Amino acid sequence: MTPTALHPTTALVTGGGIGIGRATALALARAGHHVVVTDILEAEGLAVVAAISAAGGSASFAALDVRSTDQVDAVVAATVATHGAIDVLVLNAGIAHKVPLAQLSDALWDHTVDIDLKGMFRVARAALPAMRARRSGAIVCLTSLMGLAWGWSEHVHYSAAKAGVIGLVRGLAAEVAADGVRVNAVSPGYVRTAQLLSQEHSLGPQGVALAAGRVPLGRVGEPEDIADVIVFLASHQARYVTGQVIVADGGLAISPQ
Repeated sequence: MTPTALHPTTALVTGGGIGIGRATALALARAGHHVVVTDILEAEGLAVVAAISAAGGSASFAALDVRSTDQVDAVVAATVATHGAIDVLVLNAGIAHKVPLAQLSDALWDHTVDIDLKGMFRVARAALPAMRARRSGAIVCLTSLMGLAWGWSEHVHYSAAKAGVIGLVRGLAAEVAADGVRVNAVSPGYVRTAQLLSQEHSLGPQGVALAAGRVPLGRVGEPEDIADVIVFLASHQARYVTGQVIVADGGLAISPQ
């Protein structure tokens, strides 16, 4: 559905307080959606809402831990009750912790999968009945090049979860297509976020600088690069696209380096 002044639409973004989620919330607001920014990071989420409001957009914040079925159900129900619908659902909340296999306990594995994969399932499950009843809706999930084309040493749990997201997207897309709901995924490569810049869990600043040299387009991605692809997939322009994984990596996956 395309937002208009007479028919505003509602988008809900998980993990909307920072990084790709933040950039996506801002981009959706510029496209005319009312954006429900959700995150466990309340201060950051409220700051995104303030930024959207200052730019003339419409937004609200809801605290949301995607590990909690009760909380997910309550936030989705409140959003539908207040705004009449969730037209666009962006499932972005996730973590990536560097853990060597020998130290990867059941609890650490479960923690990552519970957020990065099962968290998406919980939110989609809660939102889909209303979407299907209205025969309209778009869901966009964030996967990763590390779950699609590459492995990632000492991130086995993350790669497995992100690969699972692709299966989730394809299964959901097949199940809800007849009800007018589209489900797609975006697979980023290296994107300049706090996660990527973490020396403890990812490349760190020096690693990011080196990674830029391996990207055919000559730079590491910015959150806005991914946000624009998400907005496209959520829009009427992508009305005939479902069950797909769009790679946005500057050409990294096709690079021989």
